[in-house]
Amino acid sequence: MDKNLHVVLMAGGVGTRFWPYSRNAKPKQFLDVLGIGKTLLQTTYDRYVSICAPENIWIVTHEEHAGLVRDQLPTVQADQILAEPMRKNTAPCIAYAANKVFCKDKNAIMIVSPTDHLILSEKEFLLTIQKAVDQAKSQDKLITLGIKPTRPETGYGYIQFLEGKSSLKKVKTFTEKPAMVLAKTFLESGDFVWNSGVFVWGVKAILAAFQHYLPDLSEAFEEIRPQLFTEDEKALVNRVYAQTKNISIDYGVMEKADNVYVSLGNFTWSDLGSWASLHEASSRDEHNNVVNGNVLVYDTRNSVIKGADDKLLVVQGLNGYLVGVFDNVVIICEKDKEELFRRYVNDLKAKPNSQDYL
Repeated sequence: MDKNLHVVLMAGGVGTRFWPYSRNAKPKQFLDVLGIGKTLLQTTYDRYVSICAPENIWIVTHEEHAGLVRDQLPTVQADQILAEPMRKNTAPCIAYAANKVFCKDKNAIMIVSPTDHLILSEKEFLLTIQKAVDQAKSQDKLITLGIKPTRPETGYGYIQFLEGKSSLKKVKTFTEKPAMVLAKTFLESGDFVWNSGVFVWGVKAILAAFQHYLPDLSEAFEEIRPQLFTEDEKALVNRVYAQTKNISIDYGVMEKADNVYVSLGNFTWSDLGSWASLHEASSRDEHNNVVNGNVLVYDTRNSVIKGADDKLLVVQGLNGYLVGVFDNVVIICEKDKEELFRRYVNDLKAKPNSQDYL
């Protein structure tokens, strides 16, 4: 096992598009979304612990969820859990982790991964990761994993690459969530892949990129680096986060840098970003329904039905719906209209006692 390999698991999202199953108190990465007896966080951790020493796995999450991380990953040490005081997107999250990793290992190679994605064909995935890790050891490349698209998906980001003999391709462009016409063009062209949001780089390479493209963020963390792993860390990190802007690693670094590459993978992947993607990834009955809980279903197809153990849920005559009972919320809506879930949450915030339901 490579002693210089470190894995950073990003577990700070709120999973709005999975409301009302995913709530502020327990977002989707802490849920057994697939009904397999493990949460998405636990599944992701298990995937990487097969190639990375447990003491080199770091989890970045919002401070209110640090307890959930400890509960679900009890073998992880306290200083491996990086508690963010506020959500400022992925660039500050990765900068925080990179600086802590650098304190431990100046020659580290980092894998940065979301914790709420589905990956099948894990053997193929790990082979793709290992190839990227080997390429990153030169400490001069920023690598992202790209997945060969199987359909003109409008909910994913795309990466266009330059042709070459190697499976590691120089990135030409990034495009975020294209319209259907453009997504079809991307699929037909053959030189676009889905952006998985999994990154591989040397810690020196990513710190140099922050210094060049996000100098304010870089300087803020450099100033507090000597106090990381001390009792002063929390207060200083709070100060940095209060000062830094909300920005993604894609927009802040990857779309600007000239040393960005994509490692092509051919494994089954889903960002599990919506009820429609969960429907696609789950086991379905003969009518293409995903059904869980105390439920009776009649004349219904292409739907997600999630009941509660203490209530009988009877569903009849639906096509393409989400019907769910989640604690104090019952929801019935078209499952494919994922943009509406943000609207539901935003509208709910205007109501009295909204926090009881968020």
